[in-house]
Amino acid sequence: MSFLKVPKFTLLKDDILSGLTVALALVPEAVAFAFVAGVDPLVGLYAAFMIGLITSVFGGRPGMISGATGALAVVMVTLVAQGNAKGPAADQLGLYYLFATVIMMGIIQILAGFLRLGKFVRLIPHPVMMGFVNGLAIVIFISQLGMFKEVVGDQKVWMQGADLFLMIGLVALTMLIMWGLPKIYEKLPEALIAIIAVSLISIIGGLDVATVGSFIRDGGGEGLKGGLPQFQSAIFEKIPMNLETLKFIMPYAFILAAIGLIESLMTLNLIDELTETRGRSNKECIAQGSANIVTGLFGGMGGCAMIGQSIINIKSGGRTRVSGIVAAITLLMFILFASTLIEQVPIAALVGVMFMVVIGTFAWSSFRIIRKIPLTDAFVLITVSGLTVVFDLAIAVISGVIISALVFSWENAKRIRARKKIKEDGTKVYEIWGPLFFGSIQNFNQKFDVKGDPDKIEIDFMESRVSDHSALEALFNLVKKYEKAGKKISIKHLSTECQNLMTKASPKLKAVIIENVDDPRYHVMAEVLR
Repeated sequence: MSFLKVPKFTLLKDDILSGLTVALALVPEAVAFAFVAGVDPLVGLYAAFMIGLITSVFGGRPGMISGATGALAVVMVTLVAQGNAKGPAADQLGLYYLFATVIMMGIIQILAGFLRLGKFVRLIPHPVMMGFVNGLAIVIFISQLGMFKEVVGDQKVWMQGADLFLMIGLVALTMLIMWGLPKIYEKLPEALIAIIAVSLISIIGGLDVATVGSFIRDGGGEGLKGGLPQFQSAIFEKIPMNLETLKFIMPYAFILAAIGLIESLMTLNLIDELTETRGRSNKECIAQGSANIVTGLFGGMGGCAMIGQSIINIKSGGRTRVSGIVAAITLLMFILFASTLIEQVPIAALVGVMFMVVIGTFAWSSFRIIRKIPLTDAFVLITVSGLTVVFDLAIAVISGVIISALVFSWENAKRIRARKKIKEDGTKVYEIWGPLFFGSIQNFNQKFDVKGDPDKIEIDFMESRVSDHSALEALFNLVKKYEKAGKKISIKHLSTECQNLMTKASPKLKAVIIENVDDPRYHVMAEVLR
């Protein structure tokens, strides 16, 4: 099997080192997203391990990293809160409703893969992609600003004085190492070395800074120490398996499935561009769904592809499935055996890594091209960026695709043309050029003069194509108008598909369609327009 192929030694070394780097970056994010969703940190860490491992082995995009994400966590927080309200606080029903929803989410994603819906990601226009990465970079940046707060009493307040300058200094040092190291020697994993260097400075220097351990404890956790994920049989004991439960979890499951697939497939496309290779979107849908079913059954919060960690992996040299497998297994080792070591990593080092991810993620070229691209594309780019920040990825991308589709339809609606000529026998010919569809019908109808036309009319579709049912209806109505006026109309060079549809809908229209056209140009155009 392809996922069992062992890469060359050079690639293997890069994959292992990048996997270790990613594992370090996964810990605080998984913990932070668990807090956002209102669940225990281990729920986020287990999700990062299980989803990361399964998608790395079976997914459609080697080198892509998956785990618990913020885009899903912001939806889960409401689900958990409403689930907790369905019973006593001690029962933590919200957590088990979350597990059940994640399982259903996975089933929906698997169905999407088997129905080959993953290919529709190709319909996402480039301005939407640029807006997506820009908005995501801003979201990542904003999420890291919370790390510049400290706990005072029962509240979190912005750091001040020496604490703030120390935090900024360590973040800047991390970024400086990551920026400068590749200029000295490209093969070194700059993110991993930066994290280790800053951690050693902090530990040896006895610096009083926030660490992964203090971050977890400040959030109400007891540390990273945990065992292997356990099968959550309580899901089926505490949650009633009835229609009411299904009505409650299904809307959340669909939203989470949509967000998860959109983020995963768009990340897949982005990694495709960075590596100049091509992933398999439908295979990724199935792998994501399978991973979410497993993580739901074994106590994880669910997740999807993580663009930040995926870019860290690719930039660090990770290209094969090994990097994701190493990251997932290393994360589990951290939880089981090395929790005390990982807890000593300064948050500043991880913030510095994420800031470099922000710089690498943001499409800086958008500033250069914004005045050179069509105004509508610029509007889509800015809108998607803003909606990603204000709402979430799914709303932003769907809105961007809808706007782009409407703009495309409007522009093509204006391209319908009709060249007019009179034959020697007095027949008036309308040579139609451009697509005939719902958007161009009004302009199409305005081309004809039913009252002023001669007794014989011919409509030639050599350079046009009837695209939808609305266009067929327009042709039906036009034929009726000419027949009502007592004039003979014929339609020429219709595609075979359109001829069949018209005669099936109204058999009497067969008389107005010229089927056998001895014109070599028609056969060429018919092949081109298929």
